[in-house]
Amino acid sequence: MNKTPANLESKSHYQILDGLRGIAALMVVLYHIFQTYDNGDRFIQIVNHGYLAVDFFFVLSGFVVAYAYDSGWGTMTKWDFYKRRLIRLQPMAIMGMLIGAALFYFQSNVMSPLVNETPVWKMLLVLLAGVALIPLLPSVNIRSEHDMYPLNGPTWSLFFEYIANFLYALVFRKFSNTLLAIFVILFAGLLIRLTILGPQGDVMGGWSLYRADLALGFTRLLYPFFAGVLLSRMKKLIYIKNAFAVCSLLIVLILSVPRIGGREHLWMNGLYELFSILVLFPLIVAIGAGGNIMSKYSTRVCRFLGDISYPIFITHYPLIYLYKAWVANNNTSKSHELSIGFLLFISSIVIAYACLKLYDEPVRDWLKKYFL
Repeated sequence: MNKTPANLESKSHYQILDGLRGIAALMVVLYHIFQTYDNGDRFIQIVNHGYLAVDFFFVLSGFVVAYAYDSGWGTMTKWDFYKRRLIRLQPMAIMGMLIGAALFYFQSNVMSPLVNETPVWKMLLVLLAGVALIPLLPSVNIRSEHDMYPLNGPTWSLFFEYIANFLYALVFRKFSNTLLAIFVILFAGLLIRLTILGPQGDVMGGWSLYRADLALGFTRLLYPFFAGVLLSRMKKLIYIKNAFAVCSLLIVLILSVPRIGGREHLWMNGLYELFSILVLFPLIVAIGAGGNIMSKYSTRVCRFLGDISYPIFITHYPLIYLYKAWVANNNTSKSHELSIGFLLFISSIVIAYACLKLYDEPVRDWLKKYFL
């Protein structure tokens, strides 16, 4: 049985970064709730840039992974690293799929007519693939959408997170800071090409196995994640007062800014998203990592937000499918719909916390006991 390296056991958490991850996750839930009303039009979405939370998560993940594991490779094998990451991430990914399967046949509506036409055996095969994190081709269509994980769409970002972890352990951890910086600059060039010169003027996408969507997903992944790794290694943190409040406000503002430039000037919105990913997100992580929590109340808030951040991100979307179906199938007032949306928001927090305490933490403790 492998022993956990002592230096990994002694690593402390950046509590503010935990809290910021939770703030971004809650913004994702709001973004998806309001997405119900945009009719697929990215120009009129409320919480318009909520999808950029994924790019922030990648920066944060790269920073935390490098901080936690860079110094442990003398006593830790690649397989040890992979096991630790699987134990941390996979149990809740499975729970998200199970919730998606349990609610699937309640999500039929005019926009997703294939739900009622999908036999149980096919849904169970999709569930099995999702539990194993096997991405599905667009031809495996059970919802009239083309997600690589039809039961729980946001799992696509976890797919890329695993790829980033694999690349880090296999290759990038061995790079000097100079070589890593060169690659980060090259990855920034891909991001510039996508945002300013691309056909959409944004980074929205990455969740299907279409060639263009895969390219988009890798472009969204490579700069943020490895910029986070580089930032952690450089240790150039920023120290200001009230870091958590300042960074939380920045995240909310960045993700809430309306679409810029309209349909005629796509490059303007692309420039905004490029600046957010290249500059603002690493800046926020540097401020958050350098900040101090000044009260017990703030400590509890950051701990709670950090605890629910991943569970709420990976379990909320089946509720969004349900909400979209309810809105499409019922002719009710907007105020009534939004009140149900508010209940969904609260319910997603409660479900995430319950999954964390009743399932995720006990399962991870058991897995650590027997596999670490």
